[in-house]
Amino acid sequence: MKSVPVEVPYVDLPAQFADERDAIMACVETVFGRGDFVGGGAVEALEEALADYCEVDHAIALNSGTDALILGMKALGIGPGDEVITPPNSFVASTAAIVAVGATPVFADVLDDQNIDPAAVDAAVSASTKAVMPVHLTGRIANMDAIAAIAARHGLLVVEDAAQSIGSTYRGRKSGGFGDVGCFSAHPLKNLNAAGDAGFVTTNDKTLAARLRLFRNHGLSDRDTVATWGTVSRLDTLQAAFLGMRLGNLDDVIDKRRRNAARYRSNLAGLPIFVPDCRDHEFNTFHTFVIQVDRRDALKAFLRQQGIETGIHYPVPIHLQPAAADLGYGPGSFPVTERKAGRILTPPIHQYLSDDDVDYVCQAIREFVT
Repeated sequence: MKSVPVEVPYVDLPAQFADERDAIMACVETVFGRGDFVGGGAVEALEEALADYCEVDHAIALNSGTDALILGMKALGIGPGDEVITPPNSFVASTAAIVAVGATPVFADVLDDQNIDPAAVDAAVSASTKAVMPVHLTGRIANMDAIAAIAARHGLLVVEDAAQSIGSTYRGRKSGGFGDVGCFSAHPLKNLNAAGDAGFVTTNDKTLAARLRLFRNHGLSDRDTVATWGTVSRLDTLQAAFLGMRLGNLDDVIDKRRRNAARYRSNLAGLPIFVPDCRDHEFNTFHTFVIQVDRRDALKAFLRQQGIETGIHYPVPIHLQPAAADLGYGPGSFPVTERKAGRILTPPIHQYLSDDDVDYVCQAIREFVT
């Protein structure tokens, strides 16, 4: 296929750098000037700001969203012999974190909006179930009323995989404040993004927060006292400075993504594709904008020929990955997830798109499907 210049990139990190160059350089100069590269004041300031933004009591900064899941579960005592229910259509980190703490992932199918089906969660509960891990996919919070009711009825812990949903709300409550812990990623592709890997955990439990702070720093209660066996999962001070600066702009980023999503919905209305809606009781921050369409792979290739980059989140469900073979699932185990895996496509949604960019993408989609 003839190479076509990219007219609409899936992400535009160079545009973000150009927009923030002066602020980024100021962060670099401040951190390097102080020389507090590990555990500096910027980390504490970020944690306070994140807790305030997420409307929780505590935020604990870590070096990745995956470690947020792993250490969050470790702090809750989830481990060997325990089962954790989660959807199979997430990024692999959700399930991998369960395996990493020695627990067993148990999958539950999803709804049309791609979030976990509470009825499937209820059906998957066993005597070994310790927790449920809903994944707030695409920036839309799962049905937390139903999930909380199931967890309460069965005495389960709730671990929110909120990697894609900072700033999202469900019935007026923010992501990360529903579960025993909320686990966030600040990977470079997230709405709140670092210049590398980064993550954090939210909780309203001060005992859990203290435990997480120990776990992330070798288990040290002071320089010479090892209170528990820990690891190294500290957020670099420079990344904390970047995130603190960007947190101040996050609501504007989300607003632009929501405006782009609304323009997509308007332009694509009436076409034979599934377009995500916005319900009155939820505030979707659109980390991704995932449509569902027949002949998905052909559409993706057609859009690339028009210079439009797209993604697929995610083409192979976790239960069908080679690493999951010993979990006992196979084709047909989760029909909704599997059907959607062949139809989902993610066009660009980032905050640097112009109205003309969105219109161009929609025009191309319309040309293909009509």
